[in-house]
Amino acid sequence: MKNEAAALLLAVQFLTRIPIPSRDLYSATRMVASVRYYPLVGLFIGCISAAAFLVSGLLVPHPIAVLLAIAVGLLVTGGFHEDGLADTFDGIGGGIDRARALEIMKDSRLGTYGTLALIVCIALKASSLILLPVSIVAAALIMGHGMSRLSSLLVIATSRYVRGEGTGKPVAESASALTIITATVTCAVIVILWCHFLPPMAMACAIVGLVLGHGFMRLFFEPKLGGYTGDTLGAVQQMSELGFYLGLLAWL
Repeated sequence: MKNEAAALLLAVQFLTRIPIPSRDLYSATRMVASVRYYPLVGLFIGCISAAAFLVSGLLVPHPIAVLLAIAVGLLVTGGFHEDGLADTFDGIGGGIDRARALEIMKDSRLGTYGTLALIVCIALKASSLILLPVSIVAAALIMGHGMSRLSSLLVIATSRYVRGEGTGKPVAESASALTIITATVTCAVIVILWCHFLPPMAMACAIVGLVLGHGFMRLFFEPKLGGYTGDTLGAVQQMSELGFYLGLLAWL
């Protein structure tokens, strides 16, 4: 039980900027185990964003409340996944081959492709949430953040890590059956709860959108890289989250 609690805290530490006491917390085994809690941490991040939306919605118009919710999410994660999205687009867009793409993705500077990808992705997320009914936005934020972390985990389970080292290396061998089952059950429980209070068809459309976002992103980087990196996991999370919101919007 102690090891599982430590693995959960490591997942929070890895995916967010929330201060976590790290003394005697890290071990290679716990780091591998922490991946199974990524969707749960995503749900936690979504809850914080949803709370920001609900509270600010009492004071400001709906569109501003959505933007504030997104901003709070960025503060909580430090733009961790958005950075991966930008690096992925810079690398794939500017790299003539695999080696050059990986080299560009390691560069800390932000290029044209990455800048445009960030602008379009955040604008589409904001627009989708603004156009959703107020009663659904909070639930959409919670589910979008949680389900999109499961989407990234599925990349780890079905592809290979292509760097010798990097942010994705510690979790590259972590997609055990227990990890996949734990993460999937976490999201399944929340889906069931959603369907008790909101239309099941809305969730079905949202999941279709998430799958399309997941597939698009992998078709974008895998042919050139032959696998994934830590940056591309962030890109998959972002596109899956966006696809989730667009799916909900399509349901309307």
